[in-house]
Amino acid sequence: MEVKNGNLEAAIDQLLNAEKQMRFAGDVAGTKKAVTDILQLCFEAKDWKSLNEQIVNLSKKRGQLKQAVTAMVQQAMQYIDETPDLETRIELIKTLNSVSAGKIYVEIERARLIKKLAKIKEEQGLIAEAADLMQEVAVETFGAMAKTEKIAFILEQVRLCLDRQDYVRAQILSRKISPRVFDIDSSKEKKKPKEGDNVVEEPPADIPSLLELKRVYYELMIRYYFHNNDYLEICRCYKAIYEIPSIRENPSQWIPVLRKICWYLILAPHDPMQSSLLNSTLEDKNLSEIPKFRLLLKQLVTMEVIQWTSLWNSYKDEFENEKNMLGGSLDDKAAEDLKQRIIEHNILVVSRYYSRITLKRLAELLCLTVKEAEKHLSEMVVSKALVAKIDRPMGIVCFQVAKDSNEILNSWAVNLEKLLDLVEKSCHQIHKETMVHKAALK
Repeated sequence: MEVKNGNLEAAIDQLLNAEKQMRFAGDVAGTKKAVTDILQLCFEAKDWKSLNEQIVNLSKKRGQLKQAVTAMVQQAMQYIDETPDLETRIELIKTLNSVSAGKIYVEIERARLIKKLAKIKEEQGLIAEAADLMQEVAVETFGAMAKTEKIAFILEQVRLCLDRQDYVRAQILSRKISPRVFDIDSSKEKKKPKEGDNVVEEPPADIPSLLELKRVYYELMIRYYFHNNDYLEICRCYKAIYEIPSIRENPSQWIPVLRKICWYLILAPHDPMQSSLLNSTLEDKNLSEIPKFRLLLKQLVTMEVIQWTSLWNSYKDEFENEKNMLGGSLDDKAAEDLKQRIIEHNILVVSRYYSRITLKRLAELLCLTVKEAEKHLSEMVVSKALVAKIDRPMGIVCFQVAKDSNEILNSWAVNLEKLLDLVEKSCHQIHKETMVHKAALK
């Protein structure tokens, strides 16, 4: 219907009468067409105030059909980008938000509206308000929303929490996404919906693919773990990014990621998980492309004392060069922690080769003062990285573990068993030689 001579109200009234008749008759198609035509008239006339009023009025009509409300919200959402200014845009979004609030059949539309509003708030510099808006929506409960859209929405919630430095909420929200979801083969997952099942909507065109979302997820988790200086978890995140096929195919992308894996492996405290990751990384053939890092990891695996000054002189330029790589530079705290890890490695090496050693000699091997050597050793004992006792008056460190009576008796029993086994084997060999000798004489 065309509006002649600007007589918008008369045209709307005519359509409202038609809408009323269709609604009472239960004509779904007719009601949907009537409400969308009303909105179209307001939009073509650029009467944004009337548009907002009609959306609210039509949604409040007695016995209004769900399908009509859904069609109306979807129609009006197309006009958001056509608004003349920001104020009008916000007003339209808020109107649609109030209409769709509490209605399950337009929950996806409401989520998308809130995302648009949060983006506007963020552009205005209101990060906290944008984060609060996004947290209102629990998309994980939406059955009809596409998986990629759900993940993208939750990741946006996590990002806003990290931007406002709300690390507790960021962690809670990130746990809504299982990392295993990124490894599911989407081609095998698609199946025909059964009768009665919810039909999953197609995600909007601007939603990234699952593998792109995987990278975004781990980049956000790196930001979270960096707050706590959890180097091992940061390393595992980079390892997951490294496994993405699009990155593995491009050396300009995987080399910076592999460098970061190496750095954070070295920065992580020594434990079984770190040791396992270290050995698996050393087996990676791609490590031959960055030989300096291969040599660095080899030094950590080899049970030999590492001289800190010579190591730092060799790798200082590489350390500084990280600021030009993916993930940004390593800070001063990382440089201190690197020295700490080298000292811990050296103490573990010494404990492997010595059962007793003087503090003075230990300090010489570690290139530290006696006081610093004692401090680092004490910290490792407290963290249960090794067992040691310091005799301070004598200045001796003992790395032997005190055995209880049961362990001593068990070790004796094992030794006796080995001895008897050797005697039996020796007797058997002597008997064999005797038989061979006798046969030769005959």
